[in-house]
Amino acid sequence: MKKSGLLIVAALLSACGGEEEVGDVSLGVLTTKDIKIDVLKDPVVSGVTCHIASIEADLDFSDPSDAAIACRQTGPITPAMIAKIDRSKSGEVVFKKSKSILFKSLKIRRIFDETSNTLMYVSYSTKETSGSYKHSLSTVPLWGTEAYPMAGN
Repeated sequence: MKKSGLLIVAALLSACGGEEEVGDVSLGVLTTKDIKIDVLKDPVVSGVTCHIASIEADLDFSDPSDAAIACRQTGPITPAMIAKIDRSKSGEVVFKKSKSILFKSLKIRRIFDETSNTLMYVSYSTKETSGSYKHSLSTVPLWGTEAYPMAGN
């Protein structure tokens, strides 16, 4: 019963974030760790796709905190999409994935830089590891999109 509950929660988190695994790289025969590559479509700015690479350890209680992110424009970005996003300095979480049973998670936050008309996507761990909160940044400039002329307004 407990295992089925965890599967349901995992399925709901995946469905909410629009995340899908598209790659799985083994780190060798003598390890239980793999590099998993997930694709994430921004739920509001649907013209942006991010790829997130992170380590998953099948037999450990906690996955390592390291993650890399790369985001690109893969479709239209419209003024209506930009009008719907959170424009505060802290932006908004567009994806969250549990990385341990001890409250550590990987989050992706979208922040809008109005000065340069750029969407920033930062991936980060919510738990300190070796004196650091692991993080990675990717940017998607609005230059050349429908949204560019109005983005700074």
